[in-house]
Amino acid sequence: MATQKETMERRQIPERRSASLAAHAAALNSLDWAAVVMMIIGGINWGLVGALDYNLVEQLFGVKSPLSRLVYALVGLASLYGIYLATKIASRRDLSAP
Repeated sequence: MATQKETMERRQIPERRSASLAAHAAALNSLDWAAVVMMIIGGINWGLVGALDYNLVEQLFGVKSPLSRLVYALVGLASLYGIYLATKIASRRDLSAP
């Protein structure tokens, strides 16, 4: 029969593993963060277009202006990079799983 100390130690192991996973998942570089921010901006803009028929990017930079097209292109590239980022995070979790 396990002692109380052994039982407590076993209970703490999953907590250490989850903290380790959180540390690995939080290790994003500046390109990762820039992509996440651009995806958030794109998501907010598409949410506004869908819900209120209000295009914030076009309001800020002009309809079909070179600057608004640049913002759309950056959001698109960030979304493609987001696919890579998601697989990178998933592979980190797979490697650190018991």
